[in-house]
Amino acid sequence: MKGKKTIALVAHDNMKPDLVEWADWNKELLLKHSLVCTGTTGKMVAATLEEKQLGGKETADVRLLKSGPLGGDQQLGAMIAEGKIDALIFFWDPMEAQPHDVDVKALLRLATLYNVPTAVNRSSADFIISSPLFDGDYKPVVKEYRSYVERVLKK
Repeated sequence: MKGKKTIALVAHDNMKPDLVEWADWNKELLLKHSLVCTGTTGKMVAATLEEKQLGGKETADVRLLKSGPLGGDQQLGAMIAEGKIDALIFFWDPMEAQPHDVDVKALLRLATLYNVPTAVNRSSADFIISSPLFDGDYKPVVKEYRSYVERVLKK
């Protein structure tokens, strides 16, 4: 993980205002990194960061993916599998069933599989971005799954 990170930002509908508020609160830090966001969340975050730019010195670097239910979760999962995401901030709604729940579970599974630091609420997001490890060159240990793959192929 290099100094400039690629941070994924995702939020379920009821949590979008919370994520946007969090992004606004942390705008100075977020403007130093590349952001990848799903659908509407990304548009809201980009609008918030662009109106709050640091005296016009920095432009928000926000890549928009498709909406989560329309494939954005899977696009993000592919980026995680390719090693292109350094941290995942996902404000998910624990009180409402999601029609694309299987995609959400797959995304969180990949983040776990590839040892990507993952926050699921404001507190854990604050802990990740305020960690001394966040500013430096940190390389997460990714488990080697070669023996698993070879075992499955032998079946």
